[in-house]
Amino acid sequence: MLNMGSFFTTLSFFSLSKKYLAMFLAFTTIMSTKKTEAKAFFVFGDSLVDNGNNNYLLTSARADSPPYGIDYPTHRATGRFSNGFNIPDLLSEQLGVESPQPYLSPALTGERLLGGANFASAGVGILNDTGIQFLNIIRIGQQLQYFEQYQSRVSGIIGAELTQQLVNGATVLITLGGNDFVNNYYLVPFSARSRQFALPDYVNYLIVEYRKVLMRLYELGARRVLVTGTGPMGCVPAELAQRSRAGECAVELQRASVLYNPQLIQMLVNLNNELGSDAFVAANTYEMLTDFISNPQAFGFVTSKIACCGQGPYNGIGLCTALSNVCPNRDIYTFWDSFHPSERANRIIVQQILTGSSKYMNPLNLSTIMALDSRI
Repeated sequence: MLNMGSFFTTLSFFSLSKKYLAMFLAFTTIMSTKKTEAKAFFVFGDSLVDNGNNNYLLTSARADSPPYGIDYPTHRATGRFSNGFNIPDLLSEQLGVESPQPYLSPALTGERLLGGANFASAGVGILNDTGIQFLNIIRIGQQLQYFEQYQSRVSGIIGAELTQQLVNGATVLITLGGNDFVNNYYLVPFSARSRQFALPDYVNYLIVEYRKVLMRLYELGARRVLVTGTGPMGCVPAELAQRSRAGECAVELQRASVLYNPQLIQMLVNLNNELGSDAFVAANTYEMLTDFISNPQAFGFVTSKIACCGQGPYNGIGLCTALSNVCPNRDIYTFWDSFHPSERANRIIVQQILTGSSKYMNPLNLSTIMALDSRI
């Protein structure tokens, strides 16, 4: 409980307006009530989790025009690389919170700030040179700087101590790595990175660099971080269109996935051991998506090879635009566009994050984490 002396000190120091005072009182009340403990949700990463930050940037990595958003409640493109909801939206449903606003959105002010923020930006990777062809995107270092800035903004409303409690108690999702292969190492034949590193050495380099990112996230207060791996990158429609002769997954990209994902999980295990807590939770999206690809019919999908929206072989060439082929029933397609899962596929992925076995979640699934946190 906050004592009255510290309350008036905080009030005097920040000269809160009536609106911010009401927010402050509401937040302190929630924080002191175990049954309804305030939770925030923060998102970092790439296009799989971008809720619209790139709408505010001069970049080609955008999803702010039809038919993106065709199944979103407003039926309008929002900047999500999906026909409807993406993974952060669906995780928010499970967490019982509002899906966090893009950090660059002018709507992310006042009380909404207390619910968290989405810092993700389509096209980014672990490395700064990933996605350079998209020009103006929010690289992961900048996303972390925005997270610092966010905390300063919230401190101006509820004070530094409660801001730290909010961040420490939050759920964090980070999704990186795929672009470091498809939009860097394998982007063009004899890319700079492929000439610099053999694939196993490149994977090792990515793991080392990703560890630095995650440690910085921890230093900034994140204590419950869901870390997704890459999917089976050689099996997405874009790679089938470019590299497959008869619908088989691209061997080199599959090799990259198989090398990278186990090392990512092991790095998270080691990091948790060093920190003495289960701060980082591995979500094995490689296994989740491989299930769909190996047997799409078992999940109610007609195909896992052809994208719903696109053109060319497997609808895997170029961007999803108003001129693309668009399937009439998005629910029977694993992939919405050449790289990104459909909303229905995202729902199954989120269900595995929530309740999946150790095959999919390490060391705990999200429902177990939520149950444990509710007892604290």
